[in-house]
Amino acid sequence: MKRRIPLFRGLHAEPPYWLNILLAALPFLLFLALYLTSAEIRHTANPQDKLLPTAGKIVQAVEKVAFMPDGRSGKILLWQDTAASLKRLSLGVTVAAVIGFFLGLNMGLLPGIRGLSLPFLTFVANIPPLAILPILFIVFGVDQLGKVMLIILGTFPLIARDIYLETAKIPTSVVVKALTLGASQFGVIYRVVMPQILPRLVDTVRLVLGAGWLFLIAAEAIASQDGLGYRIFLVRRYLAMDVIIVYVLWITLLAYGLDFLLRLVVRWLFPWYSPEKN
Repeated sequence: MKRRIPLFRGLHAEPPYWLNILLAALPFLLFLALYLTSAEIRHTANPQDKLLPTAGKIVQAVEKVAFMPDGRSGKILLWQDTAASLKRLSLGVTVAAVIGFFLGLNMGLLPGIRGLSLPFLTFVANIPPLAILPILFIVFGVDQLGKVMLIILGTFPLIARDIYLETAKIPTSVVVKALTLGASQFGVIYRVVMPQILPRLVDTVRLVLGAGWLFLIAAEAIASQDGLGYRIFLVRRYLAMDVIIVYVLWITLLAYGLDFLLRLVVRWLFPWYSPEKN
């Protein structure tokens, strides 16, 4: 008698495609139903309640911040704040990725660079970036540079350490063979090993983007004139939960979109690199 493979329960379950879609959507649907039900109950008891805005209030907030020009600046707030935040985030993460990649790559292959850099890098990685935010604002100012530096200092040690660990996994035989065939040390690092580590860099950036968003929102909340974090902490004074929810959902959508874009980059540029992990 043929053994039946379970669809959901058990270690050897093999859910079909339609069931995977249903399982993925179920938590979102349950959360949405719980929120809408709770909001309706609160507004039935108190029509002026601001803690849980109804779906209609959230739609009105979307229209206000995403489609209607602001009465004071004449600009559409959501797009203005999005452009400012993405500029800071992309600049900070890009600089951190470049520095972290080359430092980690050289640490993984050159014992001298590793001995010089690894202890200090470990020390820097254990400094809470938000704890030195006042110092960064004093040294670099409260404009763009201070916020970008916070993102760099918060993410580059993570990138450097991850790239270092990945580079250290390269078999010694690969290096020996390249040297035997006449490659220089420079060629081994940047022509043999570096192409193998590049896709890992993209994966690492995906992992540190969450931390980058955290540092960005914190910096904008403390000292800024625009940005997604600035707007959230500005409207909280008026208990504008409808606007806050819109901005939080938008930030989540942006973060997911960036992650999805980076996954596509790995698949397009490095199809040989562990596609099952993406």
